[in-house]
Amino acid sequence: MDHTTLGRTGLKVSVAGLGCGGHSRLGMSYGRSEAEAAAVVRRAVELGVNFIDTAETYGTEPAVGMAIRDLDRDGLVISTKKSIKRKGERLGPEAMIRGLEGSLERLGTDHVDVYHLHALYPEDRDYAVSEIVPALEKAREAGKIRNIGVTEMFGRDCGHEMFRLAAADACWDVFMVGFNILNQSARERVFSAPGGSVEKDVGVLIMFALRKALSKPERLVETVSGLVDEGLIDADDLDPGDPLGWVVHPDDGGAHSVQDAGYRFCRHEPGVHVVLTGTGSAEHLEENVASILRPPLPERDVQRLREVFCRVDCIAGN
Repeated sequence: MDHTTLGRTGLKVSVAGLGCGGHSRLGMSYGRSEAEAAAVVRRAVELGVNFIDTAETYGTEPAVGMAIRDLDRDGLVISTKKSIKRKGERLGPEAMIRGLEGSLERLGTDHVDVYHLHALYPEDRDYAVSEIVPALEKAREAGKIRNIGVTEMFGRDCGHEMFRLAAADACWDVFMVGFNILNQSARERVFSAPGGSVEKDVGVLIMFALRKALSKPERLVETVSGLVDEGLIDADDLDPGDPLGWVVHPDDGGAHSVQDAGYRFCRHEPGVHVVLTGTGSAEHLEENVASILRPPLPERDVQRLREVFCRVDCIAGN
């Protein structure tokens, strides 16, 4: 496993992180038991993954707690999250702290290394900074939180408006950002933007590296066709029946598959620290981690991917 330092947090983290949400929720979305989900977490740790990300809403905190119960807690970096809204109404600081306490209990730990405000909408950013962050700072002083993070609602904020606003804030230690081959807009709007993550040495976690549009060929064809119709991709740049087939040429350093390309493209993007991958299958997890650990894609492929999709900022890749 390769490791890096998560920005100014100083945390030593694996470049592959286990995401315990997404469509699978460690397989629990498809009927897997909590014990089976915990086994996936333990397999990730066996592979060298030490960054584990969950959330109150995922329902996987108990499975993570079960998995890490007998492990060296100091060797793990645990991240969890809570939304500042419930049923459209903003929560107060007291409710957020109760949420934190609940997460700690379910995880079976006395602290989390990163506590995120989950899927923060742009219109809630001012409230979050003025009302919620001070309460989290007190929790940090009490040793219950090591670092404060924020994640975006990427599916509805594909252009990163929330992070554009957050560039003015000094409180965020970690960003969880939507970024993939199809929507690379975070490069200029989050990573290298004035006041962005690189300038402030903020830790960056990548979500949405691989979603349905990059894992299901028919969805990729449909997505690219839509982007062509919108004038965001030139029709002559890609084969409409196999839009990313050209990246697959493993014999000379190219991708082993489109999915492999998706992970490698994100892993080696400047400013990125951890690429999250989620699954309920240990075998699938092993394949994903192997991709994240492979060398960068050939530079010519990276440049072509950047050029083809440079105008896209309106989709998440689902």
